[in-house]
Amino acid sequence: MKALVCVKRVIDYNVKIRVKADKTGVETENVKMSMNPFDEIAVEEAVRMKEKGLIDEIIVLSIGTDKSQETIRSGLAMGGDRGILVKTDNEQIEPLNVGKIIQTICKKESPDMVILGKQAIDDDCNQTGQIVATLLGYPQATFASEVKKNDDNTIDVTREVDGGLETIRIAIPCVITTDLRLNEPRYASLPNIMKAKQKKIEVVEIQTFGIDIKNRLDILEVNEPPERKPGIKVQDVESLVNKLKNEAKIL
Repeated sequence: MKALVCVKRVIDYNVKIRVKADKTGVETENVKMSMNPFDEIAVEEAVRMKEKGLIDEIIVLSIGTDKSQETIRSGLAMGGDRGILVKTDNEQIEPLNVGKIIQTICKKESPDMVILGKQAIDDDCNQTGQIVATLLGYPQATFASEVKKNDDNTIDVTREVDGGLETIRIAIPCVITTDLRLNEPRYASLPNIMKAKQKKIEVVEIQTFGIDIKNRLDILEVNEPPERKPGIKVQDVESLVNKLKNEAKIL
């Protein structure tokens, strides 16, 4: 069984985001970049399934500039077998276009599973997995917190919903998006990091896909969130109720 794991290069989650002076976006120059945390969970889950003998090959796919090869190498160091980079100069590709690119790769590679994070922390769109499943006509299981493969070529996926936990059964081939509580990604060991440098990464120019990747959404302006006003202390419950009633207008 073959798994295609999609990863994205984003600003590291520990970095404080800074808006550009012209408000056209956020600063990415000289900023630490890393793999999207939800995608790390996707790679980890694929590696665990391979260790159980459920997956034979893991392909790590990323779409972006040459720098995205670093992200792919991180996935290979965790346990991926080979990588594919769809090279583009446009770092801001909309989810629909990303879905079309992944669809084209799937037609070539014919993976049994497509695994990716439920969302990227830079845009929080939470759309790509659903779009890929729709374009491919595959069943999908989103927000997975547990994945279990059955003997009849189906997969039971436990997902978190508003009312608790829901378990659904989907047939292979399928698309799965991962949530935070699915697993804890491993740290790549030094020997595996060195081995990852020898693993193959196929670079494909995006122009060869014949896909119109023009963005259909224009970002007019990016602003910092407004600063929160400091709280105040009240002397007693009566003062609290008075402020909630007369100032906050919530009582």
